[in-house]
Amino acid sequence: MEPPGPVHGEAEPFSKALRSLVNNRLYSDVRFVVGQERQEVFAHRCLLACRCNFFQRLLGPEPGPGVPGPVVLSTVPAEAFLAVLEFLYTNSVKLHRHSVLEVLTAAVEYGLEDLRELCLEFAVKVLDVELVCEALQVAVTFGLGPLQERCIAFIEAHSQEALRTRGFLELSAPALLLLLRSDKLCVDEADLVLAARSWARVGAVEQIVEAWKCHALRRGDAARGATCRRRRGTLPREHHRFLDLPFK
Repeated sequence: MEPPGPVHGEAEPFSKALRSLVNNRLYSDVRFVVGQERQEVFAHRCLLACRCNFFQRLLGPEPGPGVPGPVVLSTVPAEAFLAVLEFLYTNSVKLHRHSVLEVLTAAVEYGLEDLRELCLEFAVKVLDVELVCEALQVAVTFGLGPLQERCIAFIEAHSQEALRTRGFLELSAPALLLLLRSDKLCVDEADLVLAARSWARVGAVEQIVEAWKCHALRRGDAARGATCRRRRGTLPREHHRFLDLPFK
């Protein structure tokens, strides 16, 4: 006699039914206020808790007495949060070029490894001049090595265009220094210096000072870290070369 086994129905109607519950007030028992726009989003506690440890910890085992207040998540944009919910409800997600890095950031922060991998795969496919520096920053922030390597390789092949983007000017000090260490950038030394000066003019010198201060403290050189003030003379010599600043 053949042992009993699972029998599967059609997946599409099931997925469609669950997708209809995303941000649906019907039967919802938890409410979020997300993003700087403070958009109200409705969800279902049991589904979030069983799909994601982050929400399990955030929401607790059961709601307290009375009408629960909203859970405020101000750092995640509403569009990215809705994409996270779509994935949690349906195990699939519609990604877009303009928001994939925000969804990726949320996936990393919420510990959703499958969603993170989907975002990484999509980000690599849509990588372009306008997106690449932003992607590099996300990769450096969260230690996403493969994405970091792809971004560096892309910038090396499109250096002139990438160094003129807003994303380049908004790079953190560690991301900038990682990029400047490459010896494969297709750009003249003079143009590289001009790009670094432009980066400095939007306030990035402050970021480099802080990065160097943290580096000194991590090495246990407390005295050097304590004396690393917000002035040009405290930057290490190799940084001054790119910013054309005197070393003191």
